[in-house]
Amino acid sequence: MNYHKRITVDPKIMVGKPVITGTRIPVEIIIKKLANDIDVAEILKDYPRLTREDVKAALLYTSELLGGGKIYDHHIA
Repeated sequence: MNYHKRITVDPKIMVGKPVITGTRIPVEIIIKKLANDIDVAEILKDYPRLTREDVKAALLYTSELLGGGKIYDHHIA
């Protein structure tokens, strides 16, 4: 999966935190919910604009960030 189109980092949105593109939902919130044993179905219920692919993109983005991989920022112009 290519997360690059699903994650946006823009200093004008949520002070530059990575968010799901087209939303103000930070990647951090998704990861925290998963870490607290909140399942994907409940996250999708709480945030109806999210998709399963968005949740997967958040996980992949975080994995690459922690693994030292190259992170691709997508800025809204």
